[in-house]
Amino acid sequence: MIKKKLLATTLLLFLCQAGWAEDQPYKDPYEGYNRVMFNINDHLDQYIMTPVARGYRKVTPSPVRTGVNNFFNNLRDVVSFGSNLLRLDIEKASTDFVRVGINTTFGLGGLLDIADAGQIPNNKNTLGDTFASWGWKNSNYFVYPIFGPSTVRDSIGSTITDAFPVENAIFKDDAIRWSLAGLNGVATRESLLDVTDSLNDAALDRYTYMRDVYMKLRNKQVGGTLFPDDDDDDDDDIDTLVAPGSDTANTQPQAAKQVDKAPVVKADKAAVSTDNTAADKAETISDESADKAQPESAVPSVSSYWDMH
Repeated sequence: MIKKKLLATTLLLFLCQAGWAEDQPYKDPYEGYNRVMFNINDHLDQYIMTPVARGYRKVTPSPVRTGVNNFFNNLRDVVSFGSNLLRLDIEKASTDFVRVGINTTFGLGGLLDIADAGQIPNNKNTLGDTFASWGWKNSNYFVYPIFGPSTVRDSIGSTITDAFPVENAIFKDDAIRWSLAGLNGVATRESLLDVTDSLNDAALDRYTYMRDVYMKLRNKQVGGTLFPDDDDDDDDDIDTLVAPGSDTANTQPQAAKQVDKAPVVKADKAAVSTDNTAADKAETISDESADKAQPESAVPSVSSYWDMH
């Protein structure tokens, strides 16, 4: 779940804040490999994963898709439980254990997310987070085959959990394991369709923007310092950006708010006087035209955040 949310967050910020990355240089020691793998992943996604994900969405009812996602999220809670134990975070490990127990027992093996309905905290962590808590906070950007944006640290953690998946302890048949792995990949890609549909036209260099935004978010999560700090974006909240019915005033950049609050400037007719009757009439006509062109009621108090970008 944490990987899915992180990727979704990255793509959304990519779409609405692409201009930010131009002023944030990042040294990418593996850029040669990363760009090659990025292009490979992009082609695989374009010609295989996206069409399959669209077909899956078309033929599978929404409640069934939700149940599938809940099932795999329940398995991720098992991984999170182990990761939090390694971090010696007993409180979060206990919460993960309770979530797995409730969803597995009362949620039909995890198909229903009873724990979320009961407002039990969702503390999903990965081995990458565990490594970061042990001191490996700084890790360079790394494009993982098929799965996309990652870091060297997180890639090692993902490789370990993928080599020894939780499903192996539950299902003994290899055919079932491979089927579940494929279903998990398709379900994850389907959940990101709405985010990625507008990605292609967002930037000239998609690799650079994806890398920079991802590294910024990941460094904030684990306390890394590889990526330059950007104090202007400290208040960015992706939940606020995507929340239905949210107030756009809360997501608007401060600079835009200041511009919106600028008073409408009008000419002072009383201060403009001249003995020339024709000039006085011309000034009056100009003032009236300006008032009609831009009345105060027509100036919005707050502009849309999306219009600013």
